[in-house]
Amino acid sequence: MSASGSPTPPPPLRSMAAATAQLLYSGSRFEMARIEVNGVPTRVWADARPSLRALLLGSAERGDHPAIVFGDERISHADYFRRTATLARRLREDYGVAEGDRVALAMRNYPEWVIAFFAVTGIGAIAVPLNSWFTGPELEFVIRDSGAAVLVADSERLDRLDGLLTDVRPSVIAVRHTGALPEGARAWDEVLGEVAADAVPPEADPAPDDPATLFYTSGTTGLPKGALGSHRNLISNITSTAFTKARTLLRVGFDLGDSLALTFDAPPPVVLCVVPLFHATGAQTVMLPALDSGGTLVLMHRWDAEAALDLIERERVTAVTGVPTMLSQMLASPGFAERDLSSLASLGSGGAPAAPALVARARDGRKLDQALLGAGYGLTECSAIAAVNYGPDYLSRPDSVGVPVPVVDVRIAGPDGSELPPGRVGEIWISGPGVVHGYWRRPEATAATFTDGWLRTGDLGRLDEEGFLYIVDRVKDMILRGGENVYCAEVEAAVHEHPAVADVAVVGVAHEVLGEEVGAVVRPLPGASVTAPELRDFLSGRLASFKIPARIRVTAAELPRNAAGKLLKKRLRDEVDWTAAG
Repeated sequence: MSASGSPTPPPPLRSMAAATAQLLYSGSRFEMARIEVNGVPTRVWADARPSLRALLLGSAERGDHPAIVFGDERISHADYFRRTATLARRLREDYGVAEGDRVALAMRNYPEWVIAFFAVTGIGAIAVPLNSWFTGPELEFVIRDSGAAVLVADSERLDRLDGLLTDVRPSVIAVRHTGALPEGARAWDEVLGEVAADAVPPEADPAPDDPATLFYTSGTTGLPKGALGSHRNLISNITSTAFTKARTLLRVGFDLGDSLALTFDAPPPVVLCVVPLFHATGAQTVMLPALDSGGTLVLMHRWDAEAALDLIERERVTAVTGVPTMLSQMLASPGFAERDLSSLASLGSGGAPAAPALVARARDGRKLDQALLGAGYGLTECSAIAAVNYGPDYLSRPDSVGVPVPVVDVRIAGPDGSELPPGRVGEIWISGPGVVHGYWRRPEATAATFTDGWLRTGDLGRLDEEGFLYIVDRVKDMILRGGENVYCAEVEAAVHEHPAVADVAVVGVAHEVLGEEVGAVVRPLPGASVTAPELRDFLSGRLASFKIPARIRVTAAELPRNAAGKLLKKRLRDEVDWTAAG
């Protein structure tokens, strides 16, 4: 309080440039270097760990602090290291897994997923996370396409594969399996056997640019493609995440000191993983930074808003990153107001565009005033993080995904690939240490997507004069209505502002004269209602008339999404009876 008794105003924000300069000095954790990666000059974090194996070895020093929590199971960092080291040795000695061999992981968010991931990458092999939502034939396709020598899978995935892979025989390790094991499969506990107190992984020395992962794209527009990621790709995420948080703390007035004390010495985080680990957000944005910092990774078997709130309260969770729909469902939960969420310091969204209205709902009632809100942008092909909007910048620009992290360059490209000036909309191209090495065994797709170190994202966006990035649509989703471009994300954001709306998808609907017109599928909040005419009246004045949906379908059903939280717009476009829409 000031001498007059009035509240003391918060200190003014330190400028973005000043905070960035304070962190990027020579010798700091965030020092950058310029090296060649696959022949392309690239800025990298000079002090980043060399490999995922190095991250694993660091866990051996964390002792009894919890590393993984799953239900009533609690695994310390020391125990997690011993189990991972033991599995790594079994893979090498019993299954003959060598550097460059592929090992597929097909299961829900179990502790075994984390252990298997680091056991595989820690010996220089390639982890192949499989989408747990895939059908049997889809799982079979990825196993065949990757050439996986070993499959680590839970009961549900093994049941889906029953009768498939008859001519392809990866060795199977069954996780939490019930009933009789498939022929030739061994149970996880049998494979692991005795875990010695002094267990260490077998010798290996993966280089930063050696392959480490094959994350397959969701396949919403065709067969999935495996994005071949390196150790450097994934490790870069960790430092980028730390940099973003450190810069935000500086900007809001924290004095980090010469040693960046808050970056290094803050209590280890407790991070709730609400998204699948087989997705780049779950594995790379959530899991890696949590374990690298000696924190605790709290796993959810499947998404449930009430269960997530229970875990935040029970485990004193400090950070959650989910797709916008998940955060919206938590905020709309009947039990939200009664929860003790005071531990929550960071609430972020990624994986899909977040409507600006989500910020207002998060701040409503001041329930989350202690939490820094944020949103990020990235793709599987750039190893998750390219740009981040966090803290005060997110509050002032909730429609932006932020500025690129320092090791990443973003350009807005016209149809001919030329760079467009600020304010112009074009395709987003990304370069940096997170850009993967290409698509597994897909030379034509690789050539079409990766150009001289640049990733062509397929997203449309613009940069403002200060370098903040705005996503306006997917190239394939943009609606062309009578010669006018309509960006779905803009319309969806406007619809989300209606207080009764929980979810919305905007798509192009065929029209004989205009080519396309704007269609929307809207799901109201529980207990709320809204009609098509009411929505159009609400949007009048907020959007140009040609952008206001001509066809609106109101439904109580959940809108279809893939496991990454992305709307399945093709399904909506094809399956909704638009002639009956209001």
